[in-house]
Amino acid sequence: MQDHLARMWENLAGRISGPMKFRLLLQPTMALFFAIRSGLKDAREGKPAYFWALLTDSGERRAMLHDGWKSLGKVFVAALVIDVIYQAIALRWVYPGEAVLVATILALVPYLLVRGPVNRIARRPRNAVKEREIGG
Repeated sequence: MQDHLARMWENLAGRISGPMKFRLLLQPTMALFFAIRSGLKDAREGKPAYFWALLTDSGERRAMLHDGWKSLGKVFVAALVIDVIYQAIALRWVYPGEAVLVATILALVPYLLVRGPVNRIARRPRNAVKEREIGG
């Protein structure tokens, strides 16, 4: 087990300086683009912050996961495929678990961390206007 973990960490560290390192910027950037787009859409539709609602709203979780996958699925699959290609070139072997881990770190994590805050930030000006109209 320790050998597997040591190899995995060594392989993950090698991705930073190895071939195709441009994807370490490209994939999170694409995930951020889709997160911002989805967060702005959520704000227009008055939906709650995405990640928080995923954790707390079990009734809407399935629909929210479907919406998130529809938005991010292609970026995640591209991250997965690109990492498999990297592994085939650099490691001469494919480790599916590592590919899923890398795709998750490069695509899913940025998306989940950004979509909700974008929603809240985009709704802030609208809420301020509504409060002025009501109060004044």
